[in-house]
Amino acid sequence: MEQYAEGKLSMDLYMDYTLQPLIGRSVEEVEREVEAYVEEVIEPLIYSDACACLARHRSANDRVLIVSASGVHLVKPIAARIGVDEVLAIDLEVLDGHYTGRTLGTLTYREGKVLRLLDLLEGDDRQLADAWFYSDSRNDLPLLKLVGHPNTVNPDPTLLAYAKEMGWPVNAWR
Repeated sequence: MEQYAEGKLSMDLYMDYTLQPLIGRSVEEVEREVEAYVEEVIEPLIYSDACACLARHRSANDRVLIVSASGVHLVKPIAARIGVDEVLAIDLEVLDGHYTGRTLGTLTYREGKVLRLLDLLEGDDRQLADAWFYSDSRNDLPLLKLVGHPNTVNPDPTLLAYAKEMGWPVNAWR
């Protein structure tokens, strides 16, 4: 993960490696295992500040979605736990109900997050002027620079320095 932190990760190679255990496994089997993992490991790690932030956006009738550089098989169950229905994540190829170990389409990493979001918005980037985006990673700078309300959360050192230079909010969520 050092390469990710340094902004030097080849996401294609990373996904090839991390998807190896899924090859040939059924979607249903993986869903069961991921759901148990999310419940036991991830849910206790979800920041209460994140939940409060989501509640504020919902009460303002904001459209809430997660844009993540992780596989959709992981992101959707986490999103469901926090009440988020819309997810942009790395799509995985499935043939006959089984994972192939390959990704599909544009990976939601760095500039790929921008491309996928613009595709979702049907190219109407005017909506981004009112958008809020929260991130902890320098890898999200392409999207942070496009939205009207960029926010950092427990940012990595590079993102922290950039956020301070730009006058962006720096949040310490617990």
